[in-house]
Amino acid sequence: MKTPLPDPIARSLHLSLLHMGFTPLDQQWQYDRVISPFSRMYLITDGEGWVSHNGQKFVLKPGYLYLIPSFTYSRYHCEEYLEQFYLTFFDELEEGLSIYETRPVRYEVPALPHDRLLFERLLALNPNRAIIEKDPKLYDNRPEILSFNQRADQPLPDYLETNGILLQLFSRFLEGQTDQENRRAQGLHQLSAVLQFINRNLHDKLTIEQLAEKAHLNVDYFSRLFLSIVGVRPMDYLINKRLERAQLLMMTSRSSLKEIAEQVGIPNIYYFSRLFKRRFQVPPGEYRSRARFG
Repeated sequence: MKTPLPDPIARSLHLSLLHMGFTPLDQQWQYDRVISPFSRMYLITDGEGWVSHNGQKFVLKPGYLYLIPSFTYSRYHCEEYLEQFYLTFFDELEEGLSIYETRPVRYEVPALPHDRLLFERLLALNPNRAIIEKDPKLYDNRPEILSFNQRADQPLPDYLETNGILLQLFSRFLEGQTDQENRRAQGLHQLSAVLQFINRNLHDKLTIEQLAEKAHLNVDYFSRLFLSIVGVRPMDYLINKRLERAQLLMMTSRSSLKEIAEQVGIPNIYYFSRLFKRRFQVPPGEYRSRARFG
């Protein structure tokens, strides 16, 4: 039997808890085209509702866990009554990737018998993180969410236990990797120095020569290797990451579009707007309005 290769990318995963709570919902819980810079997880305890995202509709049933990834348009609906534990979180990998880019995940899984106890313990460790406003369009995109998880007042044992429970719950959604996915993970690890360099320097002007030098390869070979592993050319990947960072800043800061364009390394606002519309089929100003106000 072949021993599966270790996944060095996923092993650098860090999850940061933002919100946590337990709430009853009713027919007012009906929202469309919600998009968030963080992920959501639900444990349903009673009632019924549904969510849809990634082209799929999921009926929310008691005894099941549900995951809604970050930067995913989603819909929420409750016909009569629904009770749920909920939490929201950021995911981070050292390479600047999202876990959703590197591993297959499920969006609905049966809860294990002790998962409710884990949610209850997480709530006891984090009693002041409840969402007061139930409309996700109103609470998702506050500028302060980026600093919300910086809990300097939380004792270290509580912080470590919180992160351990969060990782344990998230692990329920991870699927096993195929040989091809394992090889891709190894390839991404091979490019980790370059990916980290890109993620940390999106505000700077970067060239293909700089990236190839970081990988200690000549430009032609580096470009072919990057394309074979990541699936896009290096400079296309760089532009995508600049635009994704712009998405996050639009939703979580009060900076002007011009300032955001400069912060992600595309200082020409007209060029930035053209790239953004080409990628997301909507101008950046309209995108920001949708993200903030639905």
